[in-house]
Amino acid sequence: MAAAESSAALPLRLPRAERGTQDRNARSAGDTATLGMDSDLIAGPTQPRNPISRTRIETVVSRSVAGVGVIFSLQALPIMLAQVPLRLPVMAVAMPLALALGVGAVVIAAVSKVGVRVTTGTVAVVYLAALLGWPFLMLDPSAVLDGKPWLWYLCTVATACAAVSFPLVWAAIYTFLAPIVYGIVRTQPSGGGADVLLASLDAAYATILGQVILIIIFMLRQTAAAVDAAQTNALHQYATAVRQHATEVERVQVDSIVHDSVLATFLAAAAAGSPKAAQLASGMASDALTRLNDAAMVPAGEDSLVPFNALSVRIREAADRLAAPFTVLECEIDTLSLPVHASDALFAASVQAMVNSVQHAGDGIVEPGRTLTMRANAQGGCTIEIADTGVGFDPEQVPSERLGLRLSIQERVASVGGSVQIRSEIGRGTTITLAWPTEGEVAPA
Repeated sequence: MAAAESSAALPLRLPRAERGTQDRNARSAGDTATLGMDSDLIAGPTQPRNPISRTRIETVVSRSVAGVGVIFSLQALPIMLAQVPLRLPVMAVAMPLALALGVGAVVIAAVSKVGVRVTTGTVAVVYLAALLGWPFLMLDPSAVLDGKPWLWYLCTVATACAAVSFPLVWAAIYTFLAPIVYGIVRTQPSGGGADVLLASLDAAYATILGQVILIIIFMLRQTAAAVDAAQTNALHQYATAVRQHATEVERVQVDSIVHDSVLATFLAAAAAGSPKAAQLASGMASDALTRLNDAAMVPAGEDSLVPFNALSVRIREAADRLAAPFTVLECEIDTLSLPVHASDALFAASVQAMVNSVQHAGDGIVEPGRTLTMRANAQGGCTIEIADTGVGFDPEQVPSERLGLRLSIQERVASVGGSVQIRSEIGRGTTITLAWPTEGEVAPA
């Protein structure tokens, strides 16, 4: 029978058999890699540390503006104290206090990363209001101020806050508007009575500095947004590649299973020389058609579970279709469920083991004959045992080209985390034990 199986198998579909064998040899490594990549996606892939992400750029910019605001505020403090006697009593304290609270709020927001746009926008608006109200809040508006108003030292802080808080167009308008207002105030007696040229130079300097800050912030944001978009696109492509790889691995596995079933059906049909053998080939053909239909269906997800009792029903029905009877010894396990891929692998391996028993055990079967035992095991999984009292064989002498035992049973069960134990002696029968999960592992809840 080994010679017939070898000679019949290779001419039928030699390219597919060769490719299927190579695919199965790499199945374990491919499944491990796929599961590893899938588990990373499911668990939420941690994005690599990106030094120029949009969030980090916003944090750096806000903290830089906060630091500059503190430094410039300390620089303006002595001049503000010297100009307090020239201001109205209430506003001499209220205006500096409002700006100081605003700068303090910006520092807190930059550190905590909460409310940065609100606080910076508030500082920009308060500063512009202070500029507009400066000439009207002096004790003597006609008296010429000695030096520059202390608000000059906060002009850069205000334009930087506007660049952080406002949209690009409004921030650009602000960087022109605030220096122009300051230039007008600078020409007034309350602003020092500077000539138009000097006031224009101050306004131009403040405008250029504000525009430079705005351009830098805008370019950093654009660069960070481009990097974030590229990273997101790369992760999306990676996830797509993982799904395609998993689909290809699943397709190879399904193709291998269908190929084994069809090949075994062809072999049984070729060797059918009696009504019993013809009945066996007919049952195997029915199983092969079922597998073809299942292969055309959308596969269930890896998280889907199948009750063990449903698997045992499938195995019993397959045993009933075989030409030789099997005595079924079953222990109901209501609480056990298996993943879909493990259930399918155990079912296919069990059917192949029973088919091998019918084909090769011989006719001299004595009691208890052929038995099929399904029960729980110590790992919280299940054990399926197919035994007969037939002619037996020496497992070490099985030719490597025999696909049924090595690929259809052993590798198929091993690919889903199970194990196969084969005990057979010539003249003393054969026992094949399928265990899932393998010894030392625990079945998933």
